[in-house]
Amino acid sequence: MNGTEMGVRRFGWVNWLGLATLARREILRFSVVWTQTLLAPLVTAGLFLMIFTIAVGSRRGDVMGVPFLEFLAPGILMMTVIQNSFANTSSSIMISKVQGNIVDTLMPPLSPLELLIGYLAGGVVRGLAVAVAILAGLVLVLGHGVAHPGWVFVFVLLGGAFLGALGIMAGIIAGKFDQMAAITNFIITPLAFLSGTFYSVEALPEGLARVTHMNPIFYLIDGARYGVIGVSDSAPGFGVLVVSGATLVLCLLAWAMLKSGYRLKS
Repeated sequence: MNGTEMGVRRFGWVNWLGLATLARREILRFSVVWTQTLLAPLVTAGLFLMIFTIAVGSRRGDVMGVPFLEFLAPGILMMTVIQNSFANTSSSIMISKVQGNIVDTLMPPLSPLELLIGYLAGGVVRGLAVAVAILAGLVLVLGHGVAHPGWVFVFVLLGGAFLGALGIMAGIIAGKFDQMAAITNFIITPLAFLSGTFYSVEALPEGLARVTHMNPIFYLIDGARYGVIGVSDSAPGFGVLVVSGATLVLCLLAWAMLKSGYRLKS
């Protein structure tokens, strides 16, 4: 029947139209409610900086040779990026499962890889949008430009992909909203807060420093710090390798879940 039999893929190696449609849907999910998804993180990041500056800024000496506010700002930036990337992919799948319309995503002729990329696109773009908004504010607050814009872009991109893939897995695994809240509260938040956001790893005891260096989010925050102010605890190139490897592992796991239909298909 000239390639029109049931079950035969008729879109070539990649269903570009389907992939673009899914990615567009995921981007529109957060962009149409920009006051919640883009403005709110900007306000939250500003409150973090203001509170820490008022509480300890005047009494805190330089950290790694820079004022405490400058040291803190890139960590707040990356923490906000990863939280929003995770929220975008996890909430998309979770809400679809709870509302029962996940079938609308699974039924179209999209491969597991195309589903993975489509969902990741929403998380990565949301992370980049949040990063641009916060960076603009940081330039005004700090009074100087970004030291290495290229490194900032690389680490924001990796952060969005890393937490986006983790969000896909969390959305698939969680069966209800309280389970998703548990994943966020007991895994994502501790990893973000215990990763050098508010302190230099050099100040930690040797044992805790080693544990921190096993956390991929540490390299995201440290890399963002290098990109924004030009100082870091570790080499940014090594951080890219670590986070890239961790992101690849999570993407493979998420792809396997999508392919098997784990907790998605009855």
